[in-house]
Amino acid sequence: MTTHLPATPREAWRQLVAGNERFIAGDPAHPRQDVDRRDALAGGQAPFAALFGCADSRLSAEIIFDAGLGDLFVVRNAGQTISPSVIGSLELAVEALGVHLILVLAHDECGAVHAAVNSRRDDSVPLPVNIRAITDTIQPAIDRVLLANATNDVDDIDVNVVGEEHLRDTISELLSQSELVSEAIANGTLGIVGATYNLREGRVTPSILFGDLD
Repeated sequence: MTTHLPATPREAWRQLVAGNERFIAGDPAHPRQDVDRRDALAGGQAPFAALFGCADSRLSAEIIFDAGLGDLFVVRNAGQTISPSVIGSLELAVEALGVHLILVLAHDECGAVHAAVNSRRDDSVPLPVNIRAITDTIQPAIDRVLLANATNDVDDIDVNVVGEEHLRDTISELLSQSELVSEAIANGTLGIVGATYNLREGRVTPSILFGDLD
């Protein structure tokens, strides 16, 4: 296994893919997790990628990508929903820390997506205001999936399809609201990957790519 830390968006994505393959196979290398690495990082960090993902407890970023201390700058919240604090954190990763990749990571059977879909049912109980702020960001994705299926009944749609649509919305909002991120992609110094993690298999499958990536 290489110990080389990526210097381009393409290398960063390849290293994440390789780590995920080791995780899937049940043969993790646990790179850069020793005492020397911990000591070396005490004076500063230089992660090669930022990960913005759902806060679900089953999405432990460094584990599913078999990454080490200081490799990933991780931002997570329920349903990977865009907010000023998320954008600011990712901009910090790009501008101050020099990450080469932003991975936006969704997952199947997302609780936030389920909650958003369930809120459309006639017998639904109103959600607390701060949870509703999260589920409201997923409603446009639900609307598009309902329209694509020519139905008004949420029982007729696939929650995981809604999750994929929401992933696209998340990345679209990030690009439209962050000139810094968009310019870094245009300059070739940054890539963005939108991907979904399968809870049972452990596999991360990309569906959206921006920048110089495979």
